[in-house]
This record gives sequence, C-alpha cells and structure tokens, in this order.
Amino acid sequence: MNSQTSDQTAQSKNPADTLPNTGTAAPPVDTNPAEHPRNFGSDNWAGVHPEVLAAIAEANVGHTPGYGGDPWTTRFHDIMAHHFGPETQAFPVFNGTGANVLALQSALPRWAAVITAASAHINYDETGAPEKVGGLKIVGAATENGKLTPDTIKGAIIGRGHEHNAQPLAVSISQSTEWGTTYTPEEIAAIATTAHDLDMILHVDGSRLGNAAAHLGVGLGDITSAVGVDIVSLGGTKNGLLGAEAVVVLNPDIGHGMRFLRKMNLQLASKMRFLSAQLNALYEGELWRTSVTRSNAMAQYLADTLAEAVEGGRVPGVEIVQKVESNVVFVAMPAEVAARARQKFAFADWPLEKDIVRLMCAFDTTREDVDALVAAIVGD
Repeated sequence: MNSQTSDQTAQSKNPADTLPNTGTAAPPVDTNPAEHPRNFGSDNWAGVHPEVLAAIAEANVGHTPGYGGDPWTTRFHDIMAHHFGPETQAFPVFNGTGANVLALQSALPRWAAVITAASAHINYDETGAPEKVGGLKIVGAATENGKLTPDTIKGAIIGRGHEHNAQPLAVSISQSTEWGTTYTPEEIAAIATTAHDLDMILHVDGSRLGNAAAHLGVGLGDITSAVGVDIVSLGGTKNGLLGAEAVVVLNPDIGHGMRFLRKMNLQLASKMRFLSAQLNALYEGELWRTSVTRSNAMAQYLADTLAEAVEGGRVPGVEIVQKVESNVVFVAMPAEVAARARQKFAFADWPLEKDIVRLMCAFDTTREDVDALVAAIVGD
C-alpha cells in the first residue's frame, strides 16, 4: 500500500472503530434544548452565562504567561480588592471543595479543629476532604436552620490545651447555609467576635455568597471583610461560571503558604487566565448581583405559588418548611407527589431529613419553569 492510499484509509476510518468493541456505538449527544430542559436539581445543573462564555472567548488570544502571570488574573486581584478591601489576596481555583480545603489548610496548623454546622458542606458533603486532604478535624455542631450562634460555638469547644484533642482554632459558616438560610451582618459580626476572643479565625464557605448579599441588599464586603471574616471561599460555578471559584484572604496575618498549598492541593491552573476571565465577568460589574437576584426571586415565586396551591387544597400533604432567603425552597412532600412531579422535573431528596425535597433555582430559571413545576406537583 502506498503512502497516499494509507493516508486516505486513515482519514476515512470511523473514529468509533478505534474504540473498544462493545457491540454498540455510542449515541450522539442531542443538543436540542428540548432534550435538556431546565430543572430544579441544583444550580450546578444550569449552563454557563452567555457573558461568561464571551469573556472566555475574549481571553483566548495569543500567548500569555501561565500560572497567574497574565493580565486577567492581575485584573481579578484588583476587582477583589474593590469588593473586600485593599489588603485582600485572591487565588482562583477550580472548584468549591478545593477552595474550602485550601482556605482552611492555609490558615491553620495540622492539629487544628474547625467548628461548623453539622449540615455544612465541609462536614457532610465533601467526602471528608477537609480531614483527609486538609489534615484537619471537623466538628459538626447541631444547629437550628443551619446557622451557628456564639453559644453553639462555645458549646462545641472541647479539649482546649489538651494534647489528646484536636485544637479548636477556626469557625466555618456557610453563607447562605445548606438550609438556604442567611446570616445577617450583625450575626456574622457576633460570630467573628466570639471566634477572635477565643483565638480562632472565621472562614466563610461562600459558594452562594452572592445570593446572601442580594437577599440582604448589601455588598459582598458588608458580610465578610467589614464584619470580621478572615478568609472566604468565593463561589462562581453555582452562579453561571463554567468552573471557577476563588480563595479570598482578608486577614493579612493568615494564608502565607497559599501559593505553595494551591499547587500541592491540585488547584493551581496553568492557563489561569481562563479562570480569572470568568471571575472577572461575574464580579467586575453587576452580573453577580443580577444573576443571583433572578435565582432568589424565582425561588420566592416558587414558594409563593406553591403555598397558594397548598392553601387552596390542591395538593394535600405538601408544606414549605423553611423561610426562603436565597435560591432554594425546601418542601415536605409525600412520596407519591414527588414521584408524580419527577415524571417531568428533576429535584433532590434532602438527605438530612425524611420526606423533604430541595428545589433549586438558577440564574436562568423562568416564571414559566416555575409554573410548570408547580403544575407537575399539583397534578394539573
């Protein structure tokens, strides 16, 4: 066979022929929007905001230094200083679990314990990463509505000064919480004072920090740097990014090893400009606020519309069990009602309490989506 014939044969070969022979060909992905309707499983299910996609494309020009030596990352630092204050240090990372592990590990010694709510992501949802990867002890305290209080924190402190116990050196709160509740600036200030008086630092898991700020009608700094928070895991993916979060160090006395730990924890992006470009698109202007205002408003509309159906006797056994303070609605729902609604929509059972479902709204949720979900729950 001559070289020309060989080239033609290679070009005409079906790529599937090079895959393991399973007897069936992989079906193509159907990109028709009707095949991927909006759902209420998580705000992570939503796609990427068009402005973010545009920002990624705009950053895809020529060559620029890697690992953060690019102008997009420099700009990101300036944007974070605008939100949180001039002493802010900011580090883009790939995901929220990585941000939480990195933030806590950078601020604490290996013998530290972190007090948090039992329902917190770092205690319940991250497969033990803060303990297994971060080398820290997580102490999950029972809370009401997912929120820590100064008294809860004080009650969770044990073994202070004893060599047989991990030492309580940090408090971590989720804002908004896993139950969708939101800490006010005054509540955070009280927690920060308690933590600092006890020689502890305060970390905020802010995967939905924007939702909390929008609900409260304040800026991002008003519920972090202005009220004594030391370090933040700043979210992005749940608010329309392709995949980018950040660790934001507010206290200049902590986080000194961050540039080394980020690499150790597999969170240092070589082409960091594409992470920074996403974060810049979200936080430089008002996109973060307009997006979370939309998702919060759709959650409130969902709660109001569903409550109206319940009050009208159209769906017995259903009850909204938490006040809506972010982009999530928690509903007590009989299994048969949930099964009926799931014929048209996806949503999650809440693992922390029986017969509770979680209905999440995203930046692209519409009133029509909500109306259709309520109709599915009611059985119209």
